[in-house]
Amino acid sequence: MNDKVSDSEGVIKYRLTHRTEATDAALDIVEIDAWRALFHRLGLIGQTADRYDGLGFGNISMRLLGSQGLFLITGSQTGHLPRLSRSDFTQVLAASPAANYLESQGPCQPSSEALTHAAVYLQAPTANAVIHVHSPEIWRNTLGLGLPHTSGAIAYGTVTMASAVQGLFKAGDIGETGVFSMLGHEDGIVAIGPSLADAGLCLLKTLAAALAIECKSTAT
Repeated sequence: MNDKVSDSEGVIKYRLTHRTEATDAALDIVEIDAWRALFHRLGLIGQTADRYDGLGFGNISMRLLGSQGLFLITGSQTGHLPRLSRSDFTQVLAASPAANYLESQGPCQPSSEALTHAAVYLQAPTANAVIHVHSPEIWRNTLGLGLPHTSGAIAYGTVTMASAVQGLFKAGDIGETGVFSMLGHEDGIVAIGPSLADAGLCLLKTLAAALAIECKSTAT
């Protein structure tokens, strides 16, 4: 049992039971790694010395079917890697956001945002992909874009955050494909969709809209 609780960005806060073993060789990671590589190139996923105290940021997951578990997600602190291998992913087998608990297996521990991903999958049966990035442009234009958002008083990776995310779905603020901001998690943005392509394209369109707002503001 790994039981880690911290207020530091990038550190796992939920209770975690993790089995260190090889990721299922039958899992196809090509598409998820390709989308993750794109967002890494755009600086939406990564790790740099001048952002967030040098810790990695951003993660991506996809729903799993059958006995493979709930979802496949990038491992904790893999942000510095431009491309990932099978050993950089972990399968989440069970999750209870209300109990602040995850069970996983894989070569590495799941991302510190895995509890939020779990909340999405448990609340939204049509969501098959979740992409969490750090975009200052989208985040600071949350209200101007009319994006659903969690409170600035709610920290990332917590039971309260998972509950708040579930609340956005229950209120009907997020559709089958959409983007929401986590105002209590600096620059934190989440996109969901029935596929990785749906979630990824929605995120890119939202970024373009945010840049348009800022270009218009600069021009005036």
